[in-house]
Amino acid sequence: MHRRKLALLVAAATALASTAVITASRADAAAGCTAKYTISSQWPGGFGATVDVTNLGDLLNGWAVTFTFGAGQTITQLWNGTVSQAGSAVTVRNAGWNPTIATGGVASFGFNGTWTGSNPVPTGFALNSVACTGVITTPSPPTSTMTPNPTSTTTPPTTSPTTSPTVSPTTSPPAGSPVKIMALGDSITGSPGCWRALLWQKLPAARVDFVGTLPGQGCGFTYDGENEGHGGYLATNVANQDLLVGWLAATDPDVVIMHFGTNDVWSNIAPSTILAAFTRMVTQMRASNPNMKIGVAKIIPMNPSTCTECGARTVALNAAIPAWAAGLTTAASPITVVDQWTGFDTATDTYDGVHPNDAGNVKIADKWYPYVSAAIS
Repeated sequence: MHRRKLALLVAAATALASTAVITASRADAAAGCTAKYTISSQWPGGFGATVDVTNLGDLLNGWAVTFTFGAGQTITQLWNGTVSQAGSAVTVRNAGWNPTIATGGVASFGFNGTWTGSNPVPTGFALNSVACTGVITTPSPPTSTMTPNPTSTTTPPTTSPTTSPTVSPTTSPPAGSPVKIMALGDSITGSPGCWRALLWQKLPAARVDFVGTLPGQGCGFTYDGENEGHGGYLATNVANQDLLVGWLAATDPDVVIMHFGTNDVWSNIAPSTILAAFTRMVTQMRASNPNMKIGVAKIIPMNPSTCTECGARTVALNAAIPAWAAGLTTAASPITVVDQWTGFDTATDTYDGVHPNDAGNVKIADKWYPYVSAAIS
């Protein structure tokens, strides 16, 4: 099973995406964190961004991430947490369903915001008042019963070497061996994407290995949670920047289940452009594994209060997916459309008109199950 390698420095810059990794520590408890800030899309006066904070210290039950904008930016909408902003100072606290961050776990949230003049990366990232510098600080035990030892030790986190090359399989996995499944998408898939946990529960554990460069997040029980659900990411950006190539090389999946396009729809990108991105990613999947089985979702409905056109845009994208899939499917690498849209109600199955609540997660898992069950048989 692939295990996520901790990245302490990420550098990526394109016209529509920028990433910064900011990382610090404290001496009074086992603590430490890193913070990754990614601008996933930007347009005149507005932008979308994601924040991924990795807890390097002890398990946390309840979290607050703080940071400071440097150029008057304002958050207008945030998901996977609750936000308050006073001037340039921002505090994001956990939602009711994601309070726990295990050691090595990630608190991930995304937001849309406004900017004028410039849009620099925020500074001063901290997790529960611990500045995120990447240093883990642990207290030393007292040297005597009279005088405590104030000295603490710091252990720098390790960075991974470059990923070793993998050999693309030319045949399906041997009968009886685990089938490697990559769940690919945005925050609906990965933040925390508890439908994946429910789907895993329904499948025979000996036959499935969920893979991805991102770790699982707390969903109330232990499960195989590795995934490629990148909050705030656009399918068009992932395709145009060839991000999937590296994820495939690191995990070598046999099956990809993809629920992607929500942020593209939000950004008013045409269905034809989104599907062109899907085609590029399918080509990359097949270069990794000529026998890749690919499940592509008609994405769940959208009805956010700040995007009155998103519902109709979702319908337009979903209407175009079956013909696209039929034109690209092959006997060696079939593409199957899984209808996540029908029967899903934003009023009862989401908590914000976009992201699934507990009821929505059950529906998504139930829709994926027949496809995945057949794919591993």
